[in-house]
Amino acid sequence: MPTATAHHDAVHHHELPTGGRALTGMAISATLHCLTGCAIGEIAGMVVGTAAGLSNGTTVILSIALAFVFGYGLTSLPLLRAGLALVTVLPIAFASDTLSIAVMEAVDNAIVLAVPGAIDAGLDTTLFWGSLAFALAIAGAVAMPVNRWLIARGRGHAAVHETGVHGGPPVRLVGAVAAIAFVFGAVVLIAEALKSS
Repeated sequence: MPTATAHHDAVHHHELPTGGRALTGMAISATLHCLTGCAIGEIAGMVVGTAAGLSNGTTVILSIALAFVFGYGLTSLPLLRAGLALVTVLPIAFASDTLSIAVMEAVDNAIVLAVPGAIDAGLDTTLFWGSLAFALAIAGAVAMPVNRWLIARGRGHAAVHETGVHGGPPVRLVGAVAAIAFVFGAVVLIAEALKSS
């Protein structure tokens, strides 16, 4: 089982890109990783809040809280499995994901709240799922340059990269799902707009 010391030694073999395609690629990968946790938490919060008949405010708060929990969790699990102690992992997860998740949650919830009827739509409606899918895809797109800026300065996801431990879902798969979510959400919102005009 790898130790924290072994991972500390590996840091010297994982230089951060400082610009160009390498930096953009790393930022996209970090954003899609973060988006996965945000999406799981956001969807869980919206589903639970809507199904339980919670107020819009309570549902949004629950969704945001769960997005942070799942976002930090997806970052932490590979590090914990690699043998790093929890006291080492938690600061890395907080440094890596906090600003990215905050940006995603602000954008995502603003869009869902701005779409007429979306937050009050039932779980069995395309408006609910379409607005949420569209909002999450846009939130990821807005967070990507933020992550790029952070990584270029040795912050954000750079904290995870420096451990030499990589985990999480395949980036291409998450990217494909995000693209499909965007198209699905855009079609639903355009159809809703045409229907109400």
